[in-house]
Amino acid sequence: MAGDPNSPSPALELLLCGTWSTAERDTWAGALRAAMPGHRLHLELPTGTPIDIAIVANPPAGALHGLPRLRLIQSLWAGVDRLLADPTLPLQVPIARMVDPAMNAAMAETALWAALSLQRGTFRYAHQQRAACWHLLPQRRADEWTVLVLGLGQMGRTAARALVRQGYRVRGWSRQPASAEDGVLLFHGDAALPRACADADVLINLLPLTAETRGLLDARRLGWLPRGAAVVNLARGAHVVDDALLRALDAGAIGHAVLDVFHTEPLPPDHPYWRHPGVTVLPHAAAQTDPRSAAAVVAANVAAVQDGRAPSHLVDRARGY
Repeated sequence: MAGDPNSPSPALELLLCGTWSTAERDTWAGALRAAMPGHRLHLELPTGTPIDIAIVANPPAGALHGLPRLRLIQSLWAGVDRLLADPTLPLQVPIARMVDPAMNAAMAETALWAALSLQRGTFRYAHQQRAACWHLLPQRRADEWTVLVLGLGQMGRTAARALVRQGYRVRGWSRQPASAEDGVLLFHGDAALPRACADADVLINLLPLTAETRGLLDARRLGWLPRGAAVVNLARGAHVVDDALLRALDAGAIGHAVLDVFHTEPLPPDHPYWRHPGVTVLPHAAAQTDPRSAAAVVAANVAAVQDGRAPSHLVDRARGY
């Protein structure tokens, strides 16, 4: 009966689209089909079948152009800067970014690991091992160590809470005012960034990449940190001006850098970061998306669209996240 509230909603046509290996695509397809058995998931654009929702992971430019029934673009990644850079992206279609509690927890683990490793001298001891050098380093307590988290979105706040629980003095900086977080001293706006940096033993970057944050960690801002402070970049490579960071490391102004993201990925074999004694390189591994938990996040947004509700975690295109 038309209009019967008890009648099942029609199945939606879903398109999975990204830049990945066949094995990675098939893993995602299996997880998404298991989470949404009532919908049809296509791995290629079907002929004659309008697509309702595109589920994407850095899709090729133009891949979402010309889909007249498209109602949502759901990103499988937390960052959407590459997606928004596509000039053919349909302006009228909302975009949802991935906000997965499991990914937030993984990022917080990496942030905490980096802070602990820096505080306890793990990277310096690794250098000493290679030189067969037995030498005890001063051991500072967590409550004597100040950690500054740049970016107080879902990942930044989760990381800040983990650092507070470990006993660190935690500072948080965001471009816009953020809601209070127990144990975190908050700063916001460009004018407050020098004060936020002033006593930081380690800076952990978890900002979204936007026009305003691109190149944020340049020579001037790195100079606001105390001599010997560490930099941990877990967000986007373009946040860091590489030459400025390398100069600061060579001069001892920055004591160590833990870098998970880079301007070009994979990091080219001839890049100086690979061999710099003051740099720890990770292969964009700080918080990998888990298809099992992320598929449930996607399924919830697909259900919202099906029911006529607003999806969660919609992107503000003007802000870039």
